[in-house]
Amino acid sequence: MTTLDTLKPGDRVKVSGWRTPRPPGRILEMGVLKGTVLEIVRFAPLGDPIEIKVRGYHLSVRKEEAEQIEVEPC
Repeated sequence: MTTLDTLKPGDRVKVSGWRTPRPPGRILEMGVLKGTVLEIVRFAPLGDPIEIKVRGYHLSVRKEEAEQIEVEPC
């Protein structure tokens, strides 16, 4: 399964699940739910954080959080 941190800017994907038994609460609070379509906007110069577009707004997630989000092509 592919994770969010392995993608490149411009990729559009759908959240398929999490690598942990329980999804991170902070991620859920920001609207990143199973089935949500995400677009990778850009990576910071050192690769952390990652800017994504979710439900019409831009969101920054840390690389360690992105490693926990499993995605699939949409």
